Amino acid sequence: MPRRRRRRSPFSLIALAWRLGPLIFLLSLILGGLWYVNELRLSQDAVYAGLPRQDNWSNPSNWVHVIRNPGFVVGYSEIRRNPLWVAYRAKPVEKKRFMPRPDYFLTDYRSLVRVSQADYSRSGYDRGHLAPNYLISQIYGREAQLATFRMTNIVPQRPRLNRELWQRIEEVEADFFARWFRELWVITGPVFDDKRQFLASGVEVPDGFYKIMLDIDRAGNPRVIAFLVPQQVRGDAPLDQLVVTVDQLESITGFDFFPDMASGIEAKLEASKPDHHWKLAQVGRMPSRYKVK
Repeated sequence: MPRRRRRRSPFSLIALAWRLGPLIFLLSLILGGLWYVNELRLSQDAVYAGLPRQDNWSNPSNWVHVIRNPGFVVGYSEIRRNPLWVAYRAKPVEKKRFMPRPDYFLTDYRSLVRVSQADYSRSGYDRGHLAPNYLISQIYGREAQLATFRMTNIVPQRPRLNRELWQRIEEVEADFFARWFRELWVITGPVFDDKRQFLASGVEVPDGFYKIMLDIDRAGNPRVIAFLVPQQVRGDAPLDQLVVTVDQLESITGFDFFPDMASGIEAKLEASKPDHHWKLAQVGRMPSRYKVK
């Protein structure tokens, strides 16, 4: 007679799943770790001397989820619902391409909190880009441009800041610095103080923003310029009045920028103010293309 197939009871199936569970969990952990390491390796293409490193791990608000996009990489805070840093390599725009500006912002489903464009509606704040729409689109193409409209690249900025002063800095970066210098690496993000403010949707409102730009001269030496821009800044404020050192920004943000740089070079660079080759006297007072009444 044919051998009767033994049926498994629900309890035996549960036991089998339990036995396989740790193995599946371990495999998932290994694969997830390999994926994350690969993401970090590929992210290095957008940064100079290492991704910004958190100095104080006791503050969960500054923990970041690293998100890689075409042309730029984001360190995103799921607690603050803000990108805490965005890094990219700027290059000269050789030939301008027409790239229509998207008329919507995308929820980034790689984040946990999934901020939407509606979370900023009627808040009094603009949806401000950190990786800039124009420069990223011209250098890295349409897919990269669309990535700049993901909400993980967006911060709450007052209209006068976003449309005037911040636009001026982005224009100087794209039209002058990226064209003048052999290499230009950018790190930008928000700053927060202890008096936390939020939109009705739960998105934290920054007190200001920073931008660090690093150039490599022909001898291979790094040179840096850094700005700290408060939310309440005048749109026509001279850029040289907003210059700070990287050391100051590290103290304010809690991040170590350029952590893989040789310590002696890093210490000297981060304590330095920009020299004449940035030509702030020439470009730091250029007017904004827009005016907010």
